[in-house]
Amino acid sequence: MIRALRYAVLAIIAIVLIVLALSNTQMVTLRLLPQETAGLLGFDWSIQVPLFVALIAFVLLGLLIGFIWEWTREYRIRARGAQQARKAKALERELGHLKTRHEGPQDDVLAVLERAPASR
Repeated sequence: MIRALRYAVLAIIAIVLIVLALSNTQMVTLRLLPQETAGLLGFDWSIQVPLFVALIAFVLLGLLIGFIWEWTREYRIRARGAQQARKAKALERELGHLKTRHEGPQDDVLAVLERAPASR
C-alpha cells in the first residue's frame, strides 16, 4: 500500500516536471553580475540555458542549502545524543562488571532471604 502510494507521488512529480520542461523551453541568459558591475570590473560571465533548466537548478540549489542549514543547526542535538549514547554504554558496561563481581546467590528469592534479618 505504502509502496504504491510512493510510486503514485513520484509519478505525479515526474509528470509535473515534464510539463514544466515542455512549457518553458525558451532560452534565458543567467549572469553572475549585473551588466553595469560586470562592465566596471571587466568580468562578464553569463550562460544561456532553457528556462526549465534554470528553474529546476535553483529549486535543487535551494533544497541543498536548506539541507545543509538544518544539518548544521541540529549539530548540537546530534552531539548531545552521541554523548548520551556513550554515557549509557559506559553505564551498561559498569553494570555488567558489577553483576559479574556479585558473589551472592544468583536467584532473587535467595538474595531477599539472605538480606532479611534472622528471626530466631
